[in-house]
Amino acid sequence: MTLEEAIEMQKEVPSWEVIDDGQALRRIFTFNNHYEVLAFVNAVAWISHREDHHPNTTAGYSRCELLYTTHAVEGLTENDFICASKVDALLE
Repeated sequence: MTLEEAIEMQKEVPSWEVIDDGQALRRIFTFNNHYEVLAFVNAVAWISHREDHHPNTTAGYSRCELLYTTHAVEGLTENDFICASKVDALLE
């Protein structure tokens, strides 16, 4: 996927940002406490397992960063954006 294509697809998940010259999709989530972060991470893990597509996840006390990229192509694919959309649906 080109950078231009990634930027166009990013419009479907506006809370996410295309980074690393179009190689990855990132969103940082904030929560009230560690329990909420861990519940969110577990919900993301369920989505990841079902989609067989796993983000790089960094979690702390009240913050979680998700980073999607498709390692097989060393960049973004449509599946990264689909997974980002499913993660967004957790918070609606």
